[in-house]
Amino acid sequence: MPIASGYARLCFALAIIMGGMAQACAQDLLQIWQMALQRDPIYAANRASRNAEQEKVPQARAQLLPYSSADGIAEVDDTRRLRGLNNSSSQRRALWALTLTQPIVNIGAWGELKRAGYIAKSADVAQAAAYQDLVLRVAQAYFDVLAAQDTLRALQAEKNAVQNQLRAAKQGFELGSTTIADTYEAQARLDLLNASELQSQNLLQVSEDLLAKIINERPGQLAELAPGTILPGPKPDRLADWTIQSSHANLAVAQAELSAKIVEKQIDIAKSEHYPTLRLQAQTGSASDSTLYNTGGGPRSLDTTIGLQLSIPIFTGGEISSIVREQTSRLQQARYQLEDAKRQAVQSTQQHYSGVTSGLAQIEALQAAEKSSLASLQANQTGYEVGVRISIDVLNAQQQLYATQRSLSRARYDTLMNSLRLKASSGILSDQDIVAINQLLTDRADKR
Repeated sequence: MPIASGYARLCFALAIIMGGMAQACAQDLLQIWQMALQRDPIYAANRASRNAEQEKVPQARAQLLPYSSADGIAEVDDTRRLRGLNNSSSQRRALWALTLTQPIVNIGAWGELKRAGYIAKSADVAQAAAYQDLVLRVAQAYFDVLAAQDTLRALQAEKNAVQNQLRAAKQGFELGSTTIADTYEAQARLDLLNASELQSQNLLQVSEDLLAKIINERPGQLAELAPGTILPGPKPDRLADWTIQSSHANLAVAQAELSAKIVEKQIDIAKSEHYPTLRLQAQTGSASDSTLYNTGGGPRSLDTTIGLQLSIPIFTGGEISSIVREQTSRLQQARYQLEDAKRQAVQSTQQHYSGVTSGLAQIEALQAAEKSSLASLQANQTGYEVGVRISIDVLNAQQQLYATQRSLSRARYDTLMNSLRLKASSGILSDQDIVAINQLLTDRADKR
């Protein structure tokens, strides 16, 4: 008993330690992505829609396969005289029939089968687009949380710096070395930062709520992008290669092409309504009638027929011609939409390619600005201490430094998102891109 009790306590202690380690480790982008893949309702709804559209194919194929039906009738005919309602006669009748039908020539049904195939392919493309959309939504929500955290930290650091400057201004005023204006200026900056801090805290809360909506739980501590991380550029590094890729592989373009093919096939189906149809029909059945033979039930006979049924449409009141004209106009609409999708794919590719390249240049410029802003702040603080700078100079230098840090943080996340959107517009975005970005992230505890 003591050994078993000690073993149980040891297991319980290990469980607590492992749980604490799991909580201490930050959640990374890959973990969030795997949770979203299982829990996001938008992606799940698209997957269910895709599965539903796949059933169009067996439904259309069924119109070309043999089908059978069984019919049965049982009747009792009771005839009474009007006067006295006494029973005059009674008849009983039973019928059953088994019918087998096999379509032989049905151009419209074959057209429906091809159209169903295009619909199924379109559903596959829509599912792939939903997958890429989930990648973008997860990454955007994740980076929005990180950006909100960085903004809040920068504001809090600036707030601490201003509080120190406010104390120095008050001490200087008490000693007579500065005027009361320095105190008022520092207090005004502090009040504005308090308001900005509240707004930033709300933005962080909203960002976490959006991420929680996707993964159905509150996110914990997230792995972050280290300040000195070098972001990768676009590969290949030629815009022409990306535009060619997007004009052929963009999922919106592929879906527009399939939509045009669906309408084309719909025109063929409408025209096929003018064509004759031929089917083989076989039927067997039996009937009994008590009034024709005897009161104990008439004899049964088994009647079997087999033959070909030819149907030729002659005139439908102009409906078929109207449907053909309608679908022809819809085909023109689909082709215009296809052209628009191609242009939009190229434009999006150019926009996101430019976003990546200019973002990388902006990051480099902001990193240089951060260094110079820090040097400016240190120089102004030294000048303030020796009396060649005033408090407002230090406050302005502080504001410039922390504003630059916030802009740098946002530029890094925007550049990563533009790189993902560039691949999405080219139809090559996958979970491997999540893995690649996840390798750039580190636990905040590792950076201290």
